[in-house]
Amino acid sequence: MKIAIIGATGLVGRVMLEVLKERKFPLTELIPIASEKSVGKKIIFNSSEYEVCNIEDGLKKRPNIALFSAGSEISRKFAEKFAEKGTYVVDNSSAWRQDKSKKLIIPEINGNALTDRDLIIANPNCSTIQMLMVLHPLHKKYGIKRIIVSTYQSVSGSGVGGIRQLEDEAKNIQGRKQYPYPIYKNCIPQCDDFLENGYTKEEMKLVNETHKIFNDYRIKISATAVRVPVSAGHSEAVNVELDENFDTKEIIKLLQETKGIKTFAQANKYPMPIDCKNKDDVFVGRIRQDLSNEKALNMWIVADNLRKGAATNTVQIAELLIKNF
Repeated sequence: MKIAIIGATGLVGRVMLEVLKERKFPLTELIPIASEKSVGKKIIFNSSEYEVCNIEDGLKKRPNIALFSAGSEISRKFAEKFAEKGTYVVDNSSAWRQDKSKKLIIPEINGNALTDRDLIIANPNCSTIQMLMVLHPLHKKYGIKRIIVSTYQSVSGSGVGGIRQLEDEAKNIQGRKQYPYPIYKNCIPQCDDFLENGYTKEEMKLVNETHKIFNDYRIKISATAVRVPVSAGHSEAVNVELDENFDTKEIIKLLQETKGIKTFAQANKYPMPIDCKNKDDVFVGRIRQDLSNEKALNMWIVADNLRKGAATNTVQIAELLIKNF
């Protein structure tokens, strides 16, 4: 079982290596792939040393599974080349998420949709994954009519550049800017670029990916994505209107029984980014009736965006491939 990681020296790539090790992923050979500036570097994994190679050399090694986390440009250029070699590609970029011929997978939700013919599989956006992990059991039982979500996203969602800007500004250092405005002691209501409709790409990912994963295009969704001065962990305030009436206690019980979710039932106990660091679960609290709508409720959802929001979900997809095919 040869596993390639494209972007192995990057922020998510390094977390992928940690997750593979923690989950005792059954690989026999690791193929770490990165840009030319990292070629030749050594990576220690499970007490073995591996040398970083470029993507062309990695392609020649014909890995069984390739985990891509090097940006959409690299994915569009090379994912199909790996697939032509018979390699299963799990892509963590936005390159294939809205491609109708590619599956967009959260294993706990729609993992059973995968077939042995799905050689390129898209990993959803981090903010989408954590929201849908919580909303999926509600959608199955009650049906969802409308979602209003505001995200509070950490700087690690922008990669190393976002982290460096926050750290530099905290030390009053004039460094390279990842964002158009200061992030230290500030909130920036812009994640990714703006589109013609006035929403950002990040906000529309929440809309489009929810529709595709739930396979329910009637759900009305409105999103606002905000970058906050937190190093890791995304938070979301979600208001969800259901098709049917509900009892809040039943909602809490349902979430408590759902694998992969940690539920905070008490009003004065709630999850925060500091609680979810390096954890794979999605955390939910502040669950309460919307006083303005008897069929709606509010909740607060938090997760480590580098783990379940990226690396862990990608590895879980790879585990499904091994188990089923």
